[in-house]
Amino acid sequence: MTPTQTSKQTRPASPTPRLSGQGYFFGVPVGDLGWFTSLLMATATGFAAFFAATFVGIISLLVYNTAGSHAIDYSFAYKRFGLPIGVVVLFIAYAYLGTLWARRQLRRA
Repeated sequence: MTPTQTSKQTRPASPTPRLSGQGYFFGVPVGDLGWFTSLLMATATGFAAFFAATFVGIISLLVYNTAGSHAIDYSFAYKRFGLPIGVVVLFIAYAYLGTLWARRQLRRA
């Protein structure tokens, strides 16, 4: 060791953030969100699920149509993939974030 080096181990200045547990979703503290923020995040999650499911549905129909002599309309992807999955995820997100918000409000009272 040189005289400028120290033998102490350094610790991080702040504790590591919680990435899981009650009230955390992928590191985001959803248990601390307000009413409008919870509503906005649930709606955004539903829209993201709709677009992701529609994309997967369109790609699946593309592969299915090119694999054989099929002619399924691509609007089927919106009706049968995107819309049902988006609505289900939207209601699950509303229920989950609404429950967290209600628990927080009851804890305050």
